[in-house]
Amino acid sequence: MASSSSAASATPTSPAKAWLSAFRPRTLPLALASIMAGGFLAASHGQFRGAVVGLAALTTILLQILSNLANDYGDSQNGADSVHREGPQRAVQSGAISPQQMKKGMGVFGLLSLLSGLLLLWVALGTAGAWVFLAFFVLGLSAIWAAVNYTAGAKPYGYAGLGDLSVFIFFGIVGVCGTYYLQAYSQVEVWTQALPLPVLLPAAALGCFATAVLNVNNIRDIRSDELAGKITIPVRLGPVHARRYHWLLLLLGFGCAVVYVALTYHSPWQWLFLLAAPLLLRNATQVWQRQDSMQLDPLLKQMALTTLVFTLLFGVGQVL
Repeated sequence: MASSSSAASATPTSPAKAWLSAFRPRTLPLALASIMAGGFLAASHGQFRGAVVGLAALTTILLQILSNLANDYGDSQNGADSVHREGPQRAVQSGAISPQQMKKGMGVFGLLSLLSGLLLLWVALGTAGAWVFLAFFVLGLSAIWAAVNYTAGAKPYGYAGLGDLSVFIFFGIVGVCGTYYLQAYSQVEVWTQALPLPVLLPAAALGCFATAVLNVNNIRDIRSDELAGKITIPVRLGPVHARRYHWLLLLLGFGCAVVYVALTYHSPWQWLFLLAAPLLLRNATQVWQRQDSMQLDPLLKQMALTTLVFTLLFGVGQVL
């Protein structure tokens, strides 16, 4: 673990750098993976709408930044960001941004997420389908609530070990299926036919991989989380079973993609995603072998980038 002097030297020297660090740019590509997958799948069915995908990507980025700010604020208030934490020092923890400033930042990005989401629904649905519009509006409000209350709020659900479920739902099922549906809605006669059931499989794959990123983070922070009363899945399972859980997530995600291609097969290009298998295997192996918490930190970025590579290979394979 870094010494206090090195942590202090790593603290951003200007407000702009402090906020940029708090946005956690390295998490944004992972947030976009599900939107990309939904766009590729819609394109493979001749239903791609660039404006919808672009606005979905913008809304997702804003939600992810909101989640990162809320996580920074919440963990500092609830004790998870303490001297025992193994990962990089956060903005509120280091004093670079005050708790009051962080709450204002959360409010700004919460409002921006809401406005972007409303614009997305207007472009995708227009004045038709009031019930569909309302359903997605409620889903958007749920996403904002989930982003904030993961570690902030009176009863943060991340401290009860429900973060994995939330990530699976929003980074997988909602991200992929929602993006697909909003593109397909205006191009089918019956709105209930806008989402083919097999699309749930790649959505589940993306959900598993995003959850795996969170799992690496939580394995790294298992000691500080336990001391702070943050009962994540790795805290519940212990370090050995948490690593087995990581293998399970990667195998399930990859298996969902295999089943999807088997069910919808029309071209050998659909198997292009198999090229990502060595990267997934490397991540699983390294997570199993590395016991020191700080040695796990680079595997967060590696798993996020692997998810992005998988999404590109899978998506391109469906379109070709």
